[in-house]
Amino acid sequence: MPRPRFSTLAAASATALATALIGPATGAHATAEGDYSGTLSDGATWIADKPAQWNGSLLLFSHGFGPTTAANAPSTAVRQALLDAGYALVGSSYDPNGSMWALDSAERDQFAALTAFRRQVGTPTRVISVGQSMGGLINAQIARDGAGRVDGALGLCGLVAGGVDLDNYQLDAEYTLATFFDPADADKLVNLDSQTDAGALADRLTKAVESAQQTPAGRARIALAAAYLNLADWAPGRQPPARDDFAGQEEQQYAWLAQGLLGFIVPARWSVEQSAGGNTSWNRGVDYAGLLRKSAHAKQVEALYRDAGLDLRTDLNRLTHSADITADPAAVAHLKRTSTAGQGLDVPLLDIHTTADQLVPVEQESAFAGRVRRAGDSALLRQANVARQSHCNFTTAEVLAALHAVEHRLDTGHWNNSATTAELQHSADELGLDGAAFTDYRPNRLTGTR
Repeated sequence: MPRPRFSTLAAASATALATALIGPATGAHATAEGDYSGTLSDGATWIADKPAQWNGSLLLFSHGFGPTTAANAPSTAVRQALLDAGYALVGSSYDPNGSMWALDSAERDQFAALTAFRRQVGTPTRVISVGQSMGGLINAQIARDGAGRVDGALGLCGLVAGGVDLDNYQLDAEYTLATFFDPADADKLVNLDSQTDAGALADRLTKAVESAQQTPAGRARIALAAAYLNLADWAPGRQPPARDDFAGQEEQQYAWLAQGLLGFIVPARWSVEQSAGGNTSWNRGVDYAGLLRKSAHAKQVEALYRDAGLDLRTDLNRLTHSADITADPAAVAHLKRTSTAGQGLDVPLLDIHTTADQLVPVEQESAFAGRVRRAGDSALLRQANVARQSHCNFTTAEVLAALHAVEHRLDTGHWNNSATTAELQHSADELGLDGAAFTDYRPNRLTGTR
């Protein structure tokens, strides 16, 4: 189907976030021995690079949400470093004929790209799957299904909680903002006619948030919506606020929203609906007081409500009693089938995440770890965190250090200490590249799961 256009605000937001989400639109590859490309049976394209001194390892890269353009590395700098170190790289575009939420085809296309590499380029001695953002979800699926085709996996800022949880907690936040600041849109948050309409909705919500920020009551309610969104309280260019600086936390959450966050996530949710064939999120029967109690930001919200002289219980009851959005059961079933992971792991997986990720909250890692644990595969999973703001905002050294930890697990059959904070930091520092900020951090529970 033709790809709809973003609204003006949404387009600007998408441009600002595109590099972090989908990686580079790979062009000329001057340092590679040979560039390879092709087209798969569904029309997806694939690209590959093999360095002159190939070490035998192949990295299968899954890019994030955005235009279905083939990419084989998370950034230009990482790509260069990997080629210089002797790694070959391959990745596909996913099916270009549908939604940018390409989970219907992505895993299949990635395996097909791997087969094409073997036929046209060479046979690797080892294959490691790497995925970023939405591609981190694809990567987790490959780690679940890829035994015999891949040996291990590295996830970067992965959307590992899956599409259903993502849509629901984003709906909770949008519903809260609309209820208090833009009531005309409170019943128009799903089943939109076009991505242009989704962008216009994002414009209206953003403007409403900007106005609300001018009053104590508005700031308290913004904090409530941010809690449902699992929104980080550490914004770019700022110092992290103190644990009891609740006003400072809200100000930095507002900074994320004012910088166009809604202009990205609202149209993106529309793309998920298009992929699934209907509305995939719901709030009928949701207890919004119960959701807040599970949030790490509950104390912040309570304090700001007290300072504003607002009755939090009244607002929470209003949200609960007015919640009447239902999902299309077939669409939800489709999304659960195509866009979840964590039912189990077939190969070792290391996930790394920034602690203040505004698009894919680090709390997603908690939900994913719980699913892997329930499947009995916790021994295959390790997770590590980087003390930094923004989605997928890793240094080259951090990515390579994490890759080396996966290689250690494959070489020895044991993680040992390779994926600990101290060892990852040491490994990154030894590379002498662009620094690292691995940190001991335990993500909170993901708010908004149903």
